[in-house]
Amino acid sequence: QVQLVESGGGLVQPGGSLRLSCVASGDIFSINVMGWYRQPPGKGRDMVAEITSGGRTTYADSVKGRFTISRDNAKNTVYLQMNSLKPDDTAVYYCMGMSSYLHWGQGTQVAVSS
Repeated sequence: QVQLVESGGGLVQPGGSLRLSCVASGDIFSINVMGWYRQPPGKGRDMVAEITSGGRTTYADSVKGRFTISRDNAKNTVYLQMNSLKPDDTAVYYCMGMSSYLHWGQGTQVAVSS
């Protein structure tokens, strides 16, 4: 089993920054890919960024150049640095861990508004 716990969400003004954290526990050695997904109000859940165990990253086009995903293996933690935030970035952000199964955190709310 894998447990994922997110933190770092909140309310920020347009143009501001936030850093999300996701701490993994349990059978962490089974995880090959970790990532961040988001679900805006009334919409589906979409990929924001992913990072492999080897450090290869993938980003949604809408966040390229603004968001950065990274991982600290010693702390079993994945981060999402979000800069130049826009109102369209408002969503619940979920941490994802992929092993033989998909594991999800409980989500953290990010609201971008003036």
